[in-house]
Order: sequence, then C-alpha cells, then structure tokens
Amino acid sequence: MADNIYNDILIDHNLHPMHLHELSCATCSNAGLNPTCGDQLTLNLKLSDGVIEEGSFTGVGCAISQASTDIMLDLIIGRPVDEAKRLCELFEKMISGEISEDELDELEEAAALQNISKMPARVKCALLGWKTLRKLLDDNT
Repeated sequence: MADNIYNDILIDHNLHPMHLHELSCATCSNAGLNPTCGDQLTLNLKLSDGVIEEGSFTGVGCAISQASTDIMLDLIIGRPVDEAKRLCELFEKMISGEISEDELDELEEAAALQNISKMPARVKCALLGWKTLRKLLDDNT
C-alpha cells in the first residue's frame, strides 16, 4: 500500500459516498463526535435477526472520517452483528499497527486506511465511524 493516505479508494468514498443519507427504516442510531476537530456523524442501522440489513450516516467531517465511515458501511451491511464487531476490532488493530496480513485481508477496502496509523493526528478521524458503530452495536444487541 502506498504511503500516501489520500489514495484512490479514500478519495472515491469521500467524493461519492454511497451511504451518506438519512435512513427512514433505521431500527437504531448513534451519534459520534470527534471533539478534537469537530467531525460529527450519526450512524443509522436497520438490524433484523442479528444481521445488519441496511445502514447510512449523516453528518460533517474531514475526508478521512467521511470516507472511513462510508467504507465501513460497505463492509458491514449484510453481515451478522458479531462479524461487524470483529471487523471493528480488526480495524482498531490495523490503525494501531498491530494487525497480521490475514486479518488485514478481512478488512477489504478498509485496509486502504492502514497508513493513517503513521499520522497520529488523523487516527481519531479514521476511527470515528467505527467507534460509533461499536457503541451502537453494544447498546442494541
């Protein structure tokens, strides 16, 4: 993976987010805030029988927080809640630089954010959506 954190995947998800919208059928939501820079989002999920059927987010933030959240939703929609929780753990391991290659493969496009670990000031940006998701799942399952 190139050292440039603003790679094509990140840029595409920032410029063309598929999941940045309201979700009228949401069964749960959770707000997240990065007080350091002011990024804020609300994550909305439709959970049914232990599976994340749909998801979206609204809010404002930097390219990294917005793209990371959009990528996260691509990864978790259609998956069981337990699997989504595991992916949150793997993402946090990746950002802290403690992930194996096999685990990195499980993150699919989210692995494009691996180099954020080299920029401590941007770590909270990348983690905002993931931490918001983890709290939402812990509170609603």
